Amino acid sequence: MIDSINHCTPRWLGMAVAFGLAALIMIYLSYSLPRLLPGDFVISMYSSSQVTLTSEQETELRDYYMEDPGFFKYALRLAHLDWGYSYAFLMPVSALFFSALPWTLLLLGTAHILSMFIGFVSGVEVAWRRDSWLEKGMVSTMTILEGVPEISTGVVLLVLFALHLEWFPASGATTAYAELSFWTKLIDIGYHLALPLLTLILAYFPGNFLLARNSMVMVIKKPYIMTAKAKGLPDRRIRYAHAARNALLPLVTRFGLRLAFIITGALVVERIFSYPGLGTLLFNAIKARDLPLIQSVVLVSSLMVLAIILCLEIIYRIIDPRVVYEH
Repeated sequence: MIDSINHCTPRWLGMAVAFGLAALIMIYLSYSLPRLLPGDFVISMYSSSQVTLTSEQETELRDYYMEDPGFFKYALRLAHLDWGYSYAFLMPVSALFFSALPWTLLLLGTAHILSMFIGFVSGVEVAWRRDSWLEKGMVSTMTILEGVPEISTGVVLLVLFALHLEWFPASGATTAYAELSFWTKLIDIGYHLALPLLTLILAYFPGNFLLARNSMVMVIKKPYIMTAKAKGLPDRRIRYAHAARNALLPLVTRFGLRLAFIITGALVVERIFSYPGLGTLLFNAIKARDLPLIQSVVLVSSLMVLAIILCLEIIYRIIDPRVVYEH
């Protein structure tokens, strides 16, 4: 027992050091990269307005908004959980971020879970019926749909179901200024969520299906599947308890990597449907050259990538105990 703990300690210690260094690098990049954007907040704010600034006023505003505190002061401020103040929205950055985060988690989380579940189950069932007309038709259809970009799907759904048929709202996450009861509000949120959610499901489902099907095809050729069949185990038990579980690992990897791009992945869809999530917030921040807001969104999304990768390391061992790490 003690030897096992001592054996695992160097690996976990090395992993902690690696993740810590990666976090420091991301903090530095979140500080430096947004400053490389062309233009600044002053130009963005006044270029389209009717206000004409003198050179002295422009210099004073630029000195005020574009003051560089230096990386160490920036890191120290982050250590005190101070994300700064938004120039464009005149609010604390943390308030803006956490007001947009639930909407993105609702949209992306639901889309990822549903597309993964449907793609995995359908991929397993189709692979189990190898060389059938169902498999050939599904693989051909999903291969075509995999090449359709989110923006095309979103625009088609928006024009057809929101603008032409008027079955669903074209924008927003809730009905503005409506006083609704709790359950009516949930229905209203789902009503607004339907089209962006369907767009993402249609974007993610084909890839999940193809990955699950291909992984399952490889697994059902393994000797232990033949052994399970020879023992006379129920077909459904062989399909899911023995084969599908071992085919799940690549899909979990895809799921984690998709979640790592939770902000950029929703940017296009959120803009199409004017959905008030992190993608829209980042778009507006870049448009306004709102440096504190850009830095915070970039940093938190980067740290989320690290956290998801760390969680995947743990999930791998739970799903497949055969996963062995070289020391």
